[in-house]
Amino acid sequence: MEQEYDIIVLGTGLKECILSGLMTLSGKKVLHIDKNPYYGGESASISPLEELYKKFKTPGPPKSMGRGKEWNVDLIPKFFLSTGQMVKILLHTEVTRYLDFKVVEGSYVYKGGKVHKVPASEKDADASDLMGMFDKRRFKKLLLFALNFDIRNPRTHHDVDPHKTTTRELFHRYDLGLDVIEFIGHAIALHNSESYLDRPCVETISRIRLYCDSLSCRNTSPYLYPLYGLGEIPQGFARLNAEHGGTFLLNRAVDEIVMDSGKVKAVKSEGKLFHCKQLICDPSYVPNRVRKVGRVVRAICLLNHPVKHTHDTSSCQIIIPQTQLNRKSDIYISVVSFAHNVASDGMYIATVSTTAETSNPEKEVQPGLELLEPIVHKFVSVSNLLVPNEDGKKSQIFVSRSYDGTNHFETECEDIKDMYQRLTGTELSFAGSRHHVQPDAGHLHD
Repeated sequence: MEQEYDIIVLGTGLKECILSGLMTLSGKKVLHIDKNPYYGGESASISPLEELYKKFKTPGPPKSMGRGKEWNVDLIPKFFLSTGQMVKILLHTEVTRYLDFKVVEGSYVYKGGKVHKVPASEKDADASDLMGMFDKRRFKKLLLFALNFDIRNPRTHHDVDPHKTTTRELFHRYDLGLDVIEFIGHAIALHNSESYLDRPCVETISRIRLYCDSLSCRNTSPYLYPLYGLGEIPQGFARLNAEHGGTFLLNRAVDEIVMDSGKVKAVKSEGKLFHCKQLICDPSYVPNRVRKVGRVVRAICLLNHPVKHTHDTSSCQIIIPQTQLNRKSDIYISVVSFAHNVASDGMYIATVSTTAETSNPEKEVQPGLELLEPIVHKFVSVSNLLVPNEDGKKSQIFVSRSYDGTNHFETECEDIKDMYQRLTGTELSFAGSRHHVQPDAGHLHD
């Protein structure tokens, strides 16, 4: 018996689930197949804790870690900006019905061996020990300019051509020092390389605004994280799909992808043929259609204390800008805890991640690990950064990129939007979506 689908999705990673949810909502008949018995692909949440020790082939956990089932450890933790793309997608698809979010308590940047709060308001700037008095004034002026900037209203541009003036030139106009430029570029605009300085400043202005708008919803930090971890999201999309007639087959081997004159025709799984017009998958299902462009190192650390110099917050993000360590890539630290229902009472999970630049990736995350001491246990993984070889328009096979070393969702959303456009020929837009986020922990509301 052969079955016909519009789209088959291989893998239940976050991006695959979001795209299949969007397709189901637009009336497509979707089949999801995953070779794993669990949701989430490489971005899964591992629970109970015993499974994490097993995955990394380590004896444990010790009794001091509390009850194993109280833990949900994300293999690739990433935070959401509260007015960012990812939240817009969740609100647009109404998957927020199945999720509870809680604000992340702090946003920090590393400078000169110390952790400092990221200033993103006038009040923060006045209290900040990252800048001297004159720098504070200049920083506040730039902040004001970015917050009042409206691309459609040239009066707000103050003689800056947003498409011609580079970010470097914009910073120069405000006479900002290198230290200030560093935390604006990396901890507020969340750029992960220095190339942004020579691109048009419109991109950085909108990123500064996004950060500040997200912060104004929440006050402690611009970031949100789901209770019980990111594994809740693929499951939320699975429920959405089921409601709209989508089918899920977990724990099923994929034998082959059947092609017909260079175009996808069907997927053969456990001897059965499932026909489709388009295929969405993560790189692990099509090793011959992807190439390696780098590596990411992640160290998941279990702690029994809050991170030093973060005002005892139960969750936070810390960014170590590349120039602090003479690197090409920033180091990211995400900290979540029992407060997000992902660990036993009094316990914390901190993950240090970065793009590997040497043949000894574990040594590269050492500066991040030092900030977390003492560490009860750490699990280090190095994974390849894979990207598709082609855009999929000819083969109709659309492959997602591997998750990068950042610990927020902005770059992953670019990939989702890009794939959506190639799949459908139209841009993913939320125009007419009147959703916004209420400033309380719990559901994201309309």
